[in-house]
Amino acid sequence: MDSLRLPQQMAPENKEDHNEDQENKNKEVQASPAHSTVALVEEESEDADPWDLPELKDTGVPWSALDSRGKVMRVLVSVAKLVLLLGFLYMFICSLDILSSAFQLVGGKAAGDIFQENSVLANPLAGLVIGVLVTLLVQSSSTSSSIVVSMVSSGLLTVQLAVPIIMGTNIGTSVTNTLVAMTQAGERSTFRRAFAGATVHDFFNWLSVLVLLPLEVATGYLYVVTELIIDSFNIQSGEAPELLNVITDPLTESIIVLDESVLTGIATGDPLARNKSLIKRWCQTFTNTTLMNVTVPGPENCTSPSLCWDDGNYTFTLKNISETYNVQKCKHIFVDVNLSDLAVGLILLALSLLVLCSCLILIVKLLNSMLKGQVAGVIKTILNTDFPFPFGWITGYIAIIVGAGMTFIVQSSSVFTSAITPLVGIGVISIERAYPLSLGSNIGTTTTAILAAMASPGDSLANALQIALVHFLFNISGIILWYPIPFTRIPIRLAKGLGNITASYRWFAAVYIICCFFVFPLFVFSLSLAGWKVLVGVGAPILVMLIIIIVINVVQKRKPGCLPAILQSWDFLPLWAHSLAPWDKVVGVFIAKCCCCCKCCQIAADDPEHKDKECVEEDQKTHTEVYDNPAMSAEKEVENEIKIELQILKMTRL
Repeated sequence: MDSLRLPQQMAPENKEDHNEDQENKNKEVQASPAHSTVALVEEESEDADPWDLPELKDTGVPWSALDSRGKVMRVLVSVAKLVLLLGFLYMFICSLDILSSAFQLVGGKAAGDIFQENSVLANPLAGLVIGVLVTLLVQSSSTSSSIVVSMVSSGLLTVQLAVPIIMGTNIGTSVTNTLVAMTQAGERSTFRRAFAGATVHDFFNWLSVLVLLPLEVATGYLYVVTELIIDSFNIQSGEAPELLNVITDPLTESIIVLDESVLTGIATGDPLARNKSLIKRWCQTFTNTTLMNVTVPGPENCTSPSLCWDDGNYTFTLKNISETYNVQKCKHIFVDVNLSDLAVGLILLALSLLVLCSCLILIVKLLNSMLKGQVAGVIKTILNTDFPFPFGWITGYIAIIVGAGMTFIVQSSSVFTSAITPLVGIGVISIERAYPLSLGSNIGTTTTAILAAMASPGDSLANALQIALVHFLFNISGIILWYPIPFTRIPIRLAKGLGNITASYRWFAAVYIICCFFVFPLFVFSLSLAGWKVLVGVGAPILVMLIIIIVINVVQKRKPGCLPAILQSWDFLPLWAHSLAPWDKVVGVFIAKCCCCCKCCQIAADDPEHKDKECVEEDQKTHTEVYDNPAMSAEKEVENEIKIELQILKMTRL
């Protein structure tokens, strides 16, 4: 009996201890942050700055501790890794080229149709979003710029109307490295740095457009300055250099070759171009022009009165007739394939994305294994250290020059910025250094466009060169706005803020890309089709509301006392209206249900008898495995412990 009474006397104490423990655990649960559906739970120190570059520790055997054979093996392994790294980088660049061709096959003709909307292009805002959308469709700012040059040269578009389109192409080309950053979503701190390093380019482009587009509409600043430059110099046509293309063309042209004249023909209104395939069949042709007698409806259709005569009921004239003869077929793998452009484009799109993601993952793995210890320290010091005082300010401008030079070598800003994005992610390059490198890549791609314009024929040389100079001056003006003075480097702060959000809510990165590069441009384009009145009537209230929200947010952080009590925080709104945590739970539940449905369908296909049983078991499981939220996991553990303790208390009462 004493043994039974003792537990009964201890029961109240156990209850008090249990309540205290439960309160402490509930506090811990409430303090746990919510992470995204693919987040890996990581313990981070609250005092540590998440933007500090990590130390890449060398876990291998020190060089001094190796014998002769070990040193030889290490050197051979390092050389093999370097060769593999260069090989994967080569495949990565080629896959970007194939990806651009695939997008042109899938959406190139639609891009040409978009450019035909001349009435819409008269609206500068519509021209801007058309430039964004077309560059997204063809995944190449060079292609979209060449279409604009062709339209200007043919008289379908003036240079003034082409300026907003060029601004849009500058924005559209920055989506590639943002997509590359998505491949590093597996590790939270790496994804934070990689996504911020990619989107700092996006914010620079958007902020530059926000300032320079109204300035261009009001004053014609870019058009006037570039016209003065063109008129001041006697510019002769030349030949654009091919640097990286000499290396990559043998592989890419063995896979696919496109006929760029088809897109230009569609944009300029050529009715024959619409029925042509973008896939180039004949790489070598011969055009023969002969002077022949042809019949015309009447004397007014003759080429010249002296070259016109009548013979009975027919009128003849002399006219140059051109005939094109096919000489040599192309040698790519799709030359004799009887598939539509869309089918070939989808095949190339899937394969190029697979190769691109695989190469990027392998490049990151190789860099992680190579950049350790002293090697990593030397590289990080070279890339991220400023010059000593008072010359520290020069470092950023040297980085701009380096970015421009490297982009000029690889002939593509997308390739260069996509290559440095994984380096930012693993911590070799800081975001403060990646920013001037990205600005330099913008300059580098415009210098390439200028040289390409110099190779244009005489009749389109002036227009092509002026459009290339507009692109160049736009980026120079953006750098003057957002780089020289440290507090004006707003893109870095915005990119870090977005990086912190996407590190906690991984799905928000996809929402950002979809909204920023697809939904918003399509929304503005739709309003532009309805006319200026609809655009202003719908867009102006939304713009005013966004400005008010931004101003209130800034005042809340700087001087909250200046605001009314209700506006000092957004707590008066529902939680879903000012926090991503409820949306994160919705996404987690949605993905958990989708995974459950997929498993149930697979089970039903394999073993229909166990379908109901397995589905019930999956529904009973919490979605924390997919959701990967430590707060929910801890809450479930607390509930299990409470149930066990209650059972023990019931047993002790007996």
